[in-house]
Order: sequence, then C-alpha cells, then structure tokens
Amino acid sequence: MGNENFIDYVKIFFRSGKGGSGSAHLARSAMTPKGGPDGGDGGRGGHVILRGNSQLWTLLHLKYTKHVFAENGESGSKNQCFGKDGKDVYVDVPLGTVVKNAETMEQDAEILYDKQEIVLLKGGRGGLGNVHFKSATHQTPRFCQPGEMGSEEWKILELKVLADVGLVGFPNAGKSTFISVVSNAKPKIANYPFTTLKPNLGMVPYRDNRSFVVADIPGIIEGAAEGKGLGLRFLRHIERNAALLFLIPIDSENIKKDYQILLNELRQYNPELLDKKRILAVSKCDLVPPEDLQKAKKKLKIDIPIVYISAHTHMGITKAKDELWRVLEES
Repeated sequence: MGNENFIDYVKIFFRSGKGGSGSAHLARSAMTPKGGPDGGDGGRGGHVILRGNSQLWTLLHLKYTKHVFAENGESGSKNQCFGKDGKDVYVDVPLGTVVKNAETMEQDAEILYDKQEIVLLKGGRGGLGNVHFKSATHQTPRFCQPGEMGSEEWKILELKVLADVGLVGFPNAGKSTFISVVSNAKPKIANYPFTTLKPNLGMVPYRDNRSFVVADIPGIIEGAAEGKGLGLRFLRHIERNAALLFLIPIDSENIKKDYQILLNELRQYNPELLDKKRILAVSKCDLVPPEDLQKAKKKLKIDIPIVYISAHTHMGITKAKDELWRVLEES
C-alpha cells in the first residue's frame, strides 16, 4: 500500500433529505362535488448512513468528497397517495473509522465490523396530509403539514489503523526499513527524521500462509503526548494494536533510556497502552562488530523480550517475526 494512499482524515458536509409535505387536496368530482379531504402524506427524507466495509483500508475514496446529500422525500398527493421516501445515501468506510462532530470534536460513532450500519443523520419526517385533520366539527380541513427539514452537519472521519503490531520508535530508528523488509509495504525511506508522515501498513507473511499487519507509526518525539511535533495525530493509531514493537538502533547512546522515554510518551498519552504486549527490537546491528554486539547484549537488561536485528542483512528478522507471532497468539 503506497504512502500517498493512506488517507486517515477527511472532513465532509453531510445533509439528510427533507421530508415531503402532505397534500391538502379535497376530493372534488362530478359525482362528489363536496368530497372530503383525500390528501396523502409526504415521504420521509433520505438518511445518511455510514457502512463498514472490510475491503477498504483507507479513506482515500472520500478524499475528494466534500458534500454528501441524501434525497428529499416527495410530497403527498390526492386520492391519499403517499409521497415516495427519499433515497438513503450510504457512505462506505474502512473498519476502525471514527466519526466526530467537526465543531465540538465529540465522537458520534465508530465503525468496528463489516456491514455495520450507523444512521449518521436521519431524514426529515414526511408531513401529514389533510386526511389526518378531519374531525366531526371540521370536515374539510384545507391544510396539511409541511415536511420536516433534514439535518446538516460537518463531520470529521478519522481512521484508527486496525493493525496487529504497532512500531514505536524515534524518528529515523529504522522502522520504515524494517517494515519494508518484513512485509510487502514499500514505504518512502530516507535517512532523516520524519520521513514517515503517514503510517505505513504492511502485511507480514508468516509460516503456513498466515499473516499479520504491522503499522509503522511515525516517529514519536519527546513531548508528542502534549501535541508537540506530529505526536497526537499518530499516537491514536497505536490505540488499536495488540502488540507494540519498540525499535531502537544499536548506536543509540542509551538504549534503556530511549525505551523509557518512549514508554513515558505512551503513558502520558494513554496509560492503557502500557497493557499491551511489548517487544524490543534493537535495530541496525550490522553497524557494530560481533564482539561489541555480544557486550551490548550482556549489558542490556529490560524486562521484555529483546531481539537483535538488521534489516540490511536480514539478521534476526525471522526471530523477530516468530516473537511477534507468539505475542499475538497470547493476546
């Protein structure tokens, strides 16, 4: 999946249909010159309905959609004919899409499973025809109800990536390189911080035709939880991951300290993130001589599984996949 196609945020103006008005028709014919009311009801306006679609991975198909309008209901007519209901409009979204009110930023809904439907905006009700207002004292009502207005609102759709494993690390820790080696994703890779401005998703093929999804979450910098840098927008992608893979390069001045800083970012953003299974991958191990690597292994004491990898030489990659699979099976 290309980087450009990862659209995880769109803002759209939705409007549901207006209800059709009732009819105030009176039955008049040669046979019944003073017939009573026979005006039918108006049809209801179309709803705006959000629908989960497991075939979609991004919000790309909505990138250029600025407005979504449902159809208005038709008016009622004589002979108690009801107006036709306005057509509902369906908006397909990937699983993990969250809908927010653009003004208050409050969450309205969340799509979690395939074919799940949520009525985002209800269509206006159709107006009642004059038939309903006939009474013993008022036999020829010449009035009817207008249809109800539909509603309109700006909504923000955000996608929280539904990946199995989230990659956590500082900018330039080698996350994109790792994901390109273990999966079929082709992220843009360059040797400078913040290359990954949108999360890359990679399907990682595993033994016996199994697979899991890894999301490269753009580098967290210290202070991301307070919204510094690009922090918050990306941290939300980690909320859904079953496991977190921390990636810290072997040439880091202090691997343990870096790990603590990353952990702290997650804790400040959402303490529940710390309940997830964690693995530490020490990357870029091809950069140091084997004896230095052995020393580093002896020195590093952290209470989670550690794998030593090099995406460049593929060292430890299979072991990393095995470890990730094991953790996913547990969770």
